Amino acid sequence: MSSPEDPLLGRVLERRYRIDAPIARGGMSAVYVGTDLRLGRRVAVKVMDARYVGDPQFLRRFEFEARAVAGLSHPGLVAVYDQSIDGDIAFLVMELVRGGSLRELLRERGPMPPHAVAAVGIPVLGGLGTAHRAGLVHRDVKPENVLISDTGDIKVADFGLVRAVSEAGVTSASVILGTAAYLSPEQVSSTDIDARSDVYSTGVLFYELLTGRQPFHGATPLALAYQRLSYDVPAPSEIIAGVPPQIDDIVLRATERDPAHRFPDAFAMQHALLDAVDDLVLPPFTVPAPRQASARVTSAIARPVAPARPAPTVGRGPSPDGYGQADDEYPGDGPVDDDYDPRPDYDPRPDYEGRDPGPGAYDPGPGEVPAPPDRHLGGDRYDADYDDPYDDDYPDVAQRPVHTGSTLVVIAWFVVVLLIAALLGGGGWALGIALTT
Repeated sequence: MSSPEDPLLGRVLERRYRIDAPIARGGMSAVYVGTDLRLGRRVAVKVMDARYVGDPQFLRRFEFEARAVAGLSHPGLVAVYDQSIDGDIAFLVMELVRGGSLRELLRERGPMPPHAVAAVGIPVLGGLGTAHRAGLVHRDVKPENVLISDTGDIKVADFGLVRAVSEAGVTSASVILGTAAYLSPEQVSSTDIDARSDVYSTGVLFYELLTGRQPFHGATPLALAYQRLSYDVPAPSEIIAGVPPQIDDIVLRATERDPAHRFPDAFAMQHALLDAVDDLVLPPFTVPAPRQASARVTSAIARPVAPARPAPTVGRGPSPDGYGQADDEYPGDGPVDDDYDPRPDYDPRPDYEGRDPGPGAYDPGPGEVPAPPDRHLGGDRYDADYDDPYDDDYPDVAQRPVHTGSTLVVIAWFVVVLLIAALLGGGGWALGIALTT
């Protein structure tokens, strides 16, 4: 991820956001645990690759997309708090999701049963639908951009970044590689993109969650992308038995090559999924965060903070270890691995009859806790279960009253009052003498 010589560690951006520890590094950006010194809360800071910072078109699109996404509010979206450029560093400040990506969960556990896929799909589609109704298109729906917190929240990340990068003068082969498997046909053949493109990518995502593999394969990213122009995504039940027809139908309609035959937006696809859940009486379910990723973020949060560094007077230049990974997001750990070993035939509700479908389902492992009532609160949610070593390092946060100063003020007033009383007493005594003589 990041070498010990990372020049950003300890740096304070915009005199507000301190870079504390690295989380992930990918083709477009690096992600760090940071501290908002003004509000005293933990945040995720996404620092864009230095190649993009010198491109005015990228910076305009980057700012526009960040402003648009910051105006959205949905528990299925990673909240964007701020966006700025500090010298040669373009960065986003976002909600810190303590957990990992759907890609990491797939690698740890393999394909999911339908009720687990529904538990992922409903919040993902809700977040995408909220953006679609606001006129925004994600353009890069894939497992790397779906995050799972350690309390089971599912959130979509990275709205608008692919569009900003694609319009920049710098081409990133790693971005193309990470996205090619999920592109809609119109993203390959034209620039006419709308909400139905995200619907297609989500259909491919569902297919992968159910089967443990992607529907198309190619020797190069370009060949992989062009597969969808000539071939349809097969029904998941053709790969792994036990997938209900209702779920097959959702995937097949979402991945129609003609956009006119797909769901018009993510909300329409979500309604179809909710109907299927009701028809199949699928149990409620809490998706577990991937263990290794969650431990990595926890370790990054607990890591001692480097001393604050002033902004350099010269350009930072390229990162010493480069942003060489293919995937651009959590966890930024390389190209898609297609060598899945899906489980054999399974019943739509395998091994879950009679079990508590709550937080213990799907073997989430130890440490599951209920989600807080307000899922948009950033600071306390992530700080509750560890001793925060940074509380004394917030220069802009109001401190406790300083008792020494307060005592001096009280003494000074007391002396003033005594002097006034003495003067009044002396004046009264003198007046009394004068009246009696």
